[in-house]
Amino acid sequence: MNHPYILILYYSRFGHVEKLAEQLRLGVESEAIEARLRTVPMINKHGESIAESGYSDGPVHCKESDLIGCSGLLVGSPTRFGNMSAELKYFFDSTANIWLSGSLIGKPAGVFTSSSSFHGGQESTLLSMMIPLLHHGMILCGIPYSESALNKTKRGGTPYGSSHIESEELSPEERKICRTQGKIIARLTKKLM
Repeated sequence: MNHPYILILYYSRFGHVEKLAEQLRLGVESEAIEARLRTVPMINKHGESIAESGYSDGPVHCKESDLIGCSGLLVGSPTRFGNMSAELKYFFDSTANIWLSGSLIGKPAGVFTSSSSFHGGQESTLLSMMIPLLHHGMILCGIPYSESALNKTKRGGTPYGSSHIESEELSPEERKICRTQGKIIARLTKKLM
């Protein structure tokens, strides 16, 4: 049997989504399951992926094998006009072979995002990231209101997934919501294994 892990796959242009990913990692690992952080390459002005060879600084780019082998998945993107980033969409558009194989069917998944304003489209972005996961047959999981930080947050955090109103630091509530989401996905993953 392969070693189980939760893949935390994200795109973060300015580091806000990466901060959320790190908090999600802490939540996953608090449940004694490995968390693997991976990113997707930037896209240039012509819509082409910039996969830098010899890329060693910063997060590792996600490979097909990372996605196929995961036991659970958390996906994050900044909000771009109420939608996921082009980089993340480009990545999911390249997963047809994984879809055909059914490798992700029945695995738990969740989503997370950041935006520069309260009305920047967080919930629609979270929903946009759920669509390819549903097509892959994944089991979507949000954050229940038993997490009291959802009722206290003045910035980010939704029952659809963790979120952040971009500022210098994550609020205590945003951190707590992320860690709870990581724990929930880890626990569900263990139950389904």
